[in-house]
Amino acid sequence: MLRVLKTGALLRTQTKNIAAAVANYSALPQPQTTPDVLYTGLFINNEWHKSKSGKTFGSINPTTEQTIAEIQAGDKEDIDIAVKAARSAFKLGSPWRRMDASERGRLIYRLADLMERDQVYLASLETLDNGKPYSMSYNVDLPTAIKNLRYFAGWADKNHGKTIPMDGDFFTYTRHEPVGVCGQIIPWNFPILMMAWKLGPALATGNTIVLKPAEQTSLTALYIAQLVKEAGFPEGVVNVVPGFGAAGAALANHSDVDKVAFTGSTDVGKLIQLASGNTNLKRVTLELGGKSPNIILGDSDLDYAVETAHFGLFFNMGQCCCAGSRTFVEDKIYDEFVERSAERAKKRTVGNPFDLNTEQGPQVNQEQMEKILGLIQTGKKQGAKLVAGGSRPEGLPGYFVQPTVFADVQDNMTIAREEIFGPVQQLIRFKKLDEVIERANNSDYGLAAAVFTKDLDKANYIVGGLRAGTVWVNTYNALAAQAPFGGYKMSGHGRENGEYALSNYTEVKSVIVKVPQKNS
Repeated sequence: MLRVLKTGALLRTQTKNIAAAVANYSALPQPQTTPDVLYTGLFINNEWHKSKSGKTFGSINPTTEQTIAEIQAGDKEDIDIAVKAARSAFKLGSPWRRMDASERGRLIYRLADLMERDQVYLASLETLDNGKPYSMSYNVDLPTAIKNLRYFAGWADKNHGKTIPMDGDFFTYTRHEPVGVCGQIIPWNFPILMMAWKLGPALATGNTIVLKPAEQTSLTALYIAQLVKEAGFPEGVVNVVPGFGAAGAALANHSDVDKVAFTGSTDVGKLIQLASGNTNLKRVTLELGGKSPNIILGDSDLDYAVETAHFGLFFNMGQCCCAGSRTFVEDKIYDEFVERSAERAKKRTVGNPFDLNTEQGPQVNQEQMEKILGLIQTGKKQGAKLVAGGSRPEGLPGYFVQPTVFADVQDNMTIAREEIFGPVQQLIRFKKLDEVIERANNSDYGLAAAVFTKDLDKANYIVGGLRAGTVWVNTYNALAAQAPFGGYKMSGHGRENGEYALSNYTEVKSVIVKVPQKNS
């Protein structure tokens, strides 16, 4: 058996590819630094509405701390109206229910095409509203979302049942049917991408949707809602209701909602699970928090491991549920790894997210910034060694936090236990394989993990021992529509993406027909 993974040349090639991608940022279409905000209402039945309460809320630009626009604040009454619209669109004999599955797929393809047509505008609006670098919005979030929709468009006429050789004189088959009205609640860290992850499988399998975007980042979801109409989806199939937690709670507790899909915090995920049990036992899928271990063995290509671990944590300003926030480094390379990681963090470019050279924009809002800064102070008080960053950058307005690196982190420290959701890397020393597997699993979470090594046997041993829904080997944050994504333990249940995601939105019906005589 091949015992050593020949990764050196491959990893150096991958590193060069990353550098080439960064170099290509200069060739990006110029962003619209002040994109027009076209839609701020509630999208129900393919029409725009004001909230019944008349209330609005401000969407804040995290780079300038200024209000971008006032958005209609949906509440329980608005959710009731949207659910009624979705239920009407799902009724037997409706245009949506009678539509050929291949035609459903064509509409999803059309939506993806419209997003591609408006890619510069959507990427610019995402950067304005969320704060992530435009280079990332344009090069990562939009292409990945578009690919995701196209992937599930292809599944629309391929999710089908089976004929079953049941005992007795019976003709038996199964039907794959849509679950019904689906509530979908998406987070603020990847607004466009998470909308695509939710819409794709639900629409491909014939469901109708009431989607609530995060109140911090509603603008791109509302624009995509208009594209849904332009694509030709029947009225009531997709409804988008912006608002605060009360709107999400109304959706989770609604007895005419058949399923809720939620991406966000574990605490809110628990409330949604309780709401299902207290009402109609609606299906629930949850993609929640993480405290993902990234294990660096001593035989790793050190330059590549440092850079990829940096990317695995600081990607999207650290606002990533699968961020490699517990970086376990083997003892014999630990000190050098710390030195190089601190040096890399200090070189990270922080600033205006519309500048094509910027690597890191602001955190999404003041609350997140203050939470991160508070946990940094806790790490210092508990004895972790701050080797880079640790505060707000000088001279920058907005919700910025310096790229921060801690060394000498112990497993029982708060920063090693709680999800920081910010640009704070924790470097933890280990000596033995079985020890690091046990320590990596000693967490309430189990969303993702990674291992870096040239030894294939060690890699496979660690992969088999880790309790996580995704395990990367010699890479990090490699995600695609084809591969399922979801967590163990308190990181949730159910899987997004891939064929597995279809089962979340599908009911299986057994049909058993008595026949005079069965023949093989």
